[in-house]
Amino acid sequence: MKIKAILNRGGGTFRTTDMDRYRAEMERIFGEAGHEIDIAVVAGDEIEAALARTSARDDLDAMIAGGGDGTISGAAALAWRNGMPLGVIPAGTMNLFARTLKLPLDIWRVLDVLADGQVISGDIASANGRAFVHQYSAGLHARMVRYRERFSFASRLGKISASTRAAIGVILNPPEFSVQVTMAGRTEKRRVSAISVSNNHFGHDTLMYADDITGGHLGFYTAPPLKSLGVAKLAFDVLRGKFRESPLISGTDAVAVDLHFPRVKGNCVIDGELLKLERDVALRIHPGELKLLVGKPALEEPSPLTPLLETIGTPFRRNS
Repeated sequence: MKIKAILNRGGGTFRTTDMDRYRAEMERIFGEAGHEIDIAVVAGDEIEAALARTSARDDLDAMIAGGGDGTISGAAALAWRNGMPLGVIPAGTMNLFARTLKLPLDIWRVLDVLADGQVISGDIASANGRAFVHQYSAGLHARMVRYRERFSFASRLGKISASTRAAIGVILNPPEFSVQVTMAGRTEKRRVSAISVSNNHFGHDTLMYADDITGGHLGFYTAPPLKSLGVAKLAFDVLRGKFRESPLISGTDAVAVDLHFPRVKGNCVIDGELLKLERDVALRIHPGELKLLVGKPALEEPSPLTPLLETIGTPFRRNS
C-alpha cells in the first residue's frame, strides 16, 4: 500500500516523544511489511490543512492520522468525505475511537498492528452534516467541557485535573432543559439534564465508547432532570464503565434522530469540541461509509477436540 501519515507533534504523547526516532521506526516497520510510506510531523495549527490535502489525494491507498481525539475526529470527517481509508495512531488522553477500533493504545505497539492490518467498512455519524465518530451531546457533558475550558493546562495530568474540577462544578450546578425528540416517525417532548447520541451503542462495562463500529445505528441516551446527588451517582457509573446500566439513563437505538430545542441556550459537544447549540439538529448514521485501517482479527486457538469432532462428523446426542 502507498500510505501518507500525518502526525500531530503537539498531540498528547507525541509532545514527549523523540519524533525523529519514532518516524524512523515507523518507516522501518511499514517498509518491512511491504508498504511505501511518507511521514509528516506537523504542528497543531497545521494539522487540519495537512489532513485535508492528504485525504484529497488520488494516488494513495490510505492515510494515517496520529494525535488526540480531536485530531482523529477531524481526520475521519475528511477521510469520509473523500473516500480515503484511515488508520489511527492514538496519542491523546482518552483515545476513544482507537478503543472502539480495538487498537493498542501504545503508540509504538500500534505500528506493527497497522502495518499488518486490513481495511474494513465502518460507520460514521453526522449532526446537521458535521461528521462525528464518537458522540454528540448536550447538557451535563457540554457544561463540563465549558467549565473545563476555563482552566489552562499543558499536560495530560493538567487536563485530568481540569476535568475533575469541571465535573465538581457540574455536580454543584446541573443543567435542566426541554427537548423535542423525533425517532421512527414518533415525536415526544422530554425534560432532561443530558442527551447523548453515539456512533453505535456505547459498550457494556467500558468507558463511553462503542465496542463495534459496524452496527449500523445510533445510540440515543437521555438522563432526566437531576439534582447534585443524581449527577454524582451518574458520574460514578460512568467512571466504573456502567453508563448503560445506570438506572438514571434511558437508551435506545435509531438510524435517525431529530432534536428540537425550544430554547436555544448553551452549548453542545461533538467529539469533544464545544460548539454553539443549534435549535434543530438532524442526527444520522452512515453505515459502512468510513473505510478504516485496523488490525486483523486474532486467530482463535483450535479446540483439542476439533480433529475428533471433524472425524465423527456430527456431535454425540443424548437419547431422549
